[in-house]
Amino acid sequence: MSGGDEAGRLVRPFALTGGRTRPSRADFTLITTVTAVDPPPERAARPQPEHARIVRMCARPVAVAELAALLDLPVSVVVIMLCDLLEAGLITARPPRPVTGDDGRDLELLQKVRDGLDRI
Repeated sequence: MSGGDEAGRLVRPFALTGGRTRPSRADFTLITTVTAVDPPPERAARPQPEHARIVRMCARPVAVAELAALLDLPVSVVVIMLCDLLEAGLITARPPRPVTGDDGRDLELLQKVRDGLDRI
């Protein structure tokens, strides 16, 4: 018997959240942008390895959905972990901007999506 699942993961998602199944906050959607606080607060507790990995990945602004994909974890698990980091003051979360423009499109957002797809 191997120590991990098919993806090679050694820790089950429920263990990453301490068994919690619901986030402690409602700040996060799939397109919420998350960024690490730099420098981190002096009084912040040292994050667990999985949380520290997320903080490193958030050195540049990244969407919740992208984080979940990069971590190969369910979005619900990532959101619970992001709540921990937000409450510890290690990240900031920026909700998506409302759609602007006469025709209902945010051209800047569409450009960013296109640019992101070009990198794939």
